[in-house]
Amino acid sequence: MRWGRVGFMAFLPLLAAAFAGCGREPAAGAAAAAGAYAAPRTPWGDPDLQGMWPIDKLNGTPVQRPEPFGDRRYLTDEEYAERVERLRGLNARYDDEIANNKMGNGHWAEMGRPNRLTSLIVEPANGRLPPLTAEGERRSATMTSSWSNIPFDKVSDFNALDRCITRGMPASMFPFMYNSGIEIMQAPGYVVIRLELVHETRVVPLDGRAPLSPDIVQWLGESRGRFDGDTLVIETTNFNGESPMLIVGPGGKPIPTSRKMRIVERLTRSASDTIDYEIAVEDADVLVAPWKAAFPLERDESYRIFEYACHEDNSAIRNFIETSRFERRQQARATR
Repeated sequence: MRWGRVGFMAFLPLLAAAFAGCGREPAAGAAAAAGAYAAPRTPWGDPDLQGMWPIDKLNGTPVQRPEPFGDRRYLTDEEYAERVERLRGLNARYDDEIANNKMGNGHWAEMGRPNRLTSLIVEPANGRLPPLTAEGERRSATMTSSWSNIPFDKVSDFNALDRCITRGMPASMFPFMYNSGIEIMQAPGYVVIRLELVHETRVVPLDGRAPLSPDIVQWLGESRGRFDGDTLVIETTNFNGESPMLIVGPGGKPIPTSRKMRIVERLTRSASDTIDYEIAVEDADVLVAPWKAAFPLERDESYRIFEYACHEDNSAIRNFIETSRFERRQQARATR
């Protein structure tokens, strides 16, 4: 699951130097060169986006920009050096645990590699999610998960990720602490996006078919795609509004979704090993304004997707509920 451990500490200074420019605003010459790139074609003539495009390397880059950075999208040299050192320490935990004959978060979390992006969100300019509407605040206040400090009593006390159903959208397209593999496959009239986390597959038709009735809703919504030149444009609607937009947002609140959520993604292959990815999200029921994120997908054919051994009705949910009920019985006896 990890992207490489052997010799990591010795290799990191070279890695940091190699990627010191990653996430910088491109110079005019670089932009012109990128604009001149012509994406390869599939046998049936579509731009070829196929391959393994894991986003584990972006772990350690916040989705939402810390407020001290203001409207700056890129780290200064000093800030970048601090990120290098922070990730060096976090990524060293695996080897430290091996040396000390133990297993902990170092075996579980993959912290990625340093880049200069202050956040994945690019709009609004401050890189932060817009405020919640009154309805969004109401929904957020009712959202609970396995991280909530509550007595668990029913399945609905847990969110869709706890229940091994889905991370939902747009969260599924953002890096996570593990299992951040993304594979893109194509066939005539279709693009397929395979997600490692919660073992989901997004099937995107390109044949111009009509949208579904708004009465038909799904966890990941319903997508329709088209190519605009070399750019794949995917519009997704028909969400069921039952999964978080993001598990944690401003002030530590979970961000809800509604059935009105609409997402537009753009994928442009800008080099043999890079897709420029952009995702725009709007949901007027829960947010006062739309927002957009953008970041590179880097091709890595050595990455292997592992089974995400999690399934709905797994024993963890039952164990949480049974333990909470036992604790309440114990507390009731103690107060008699």
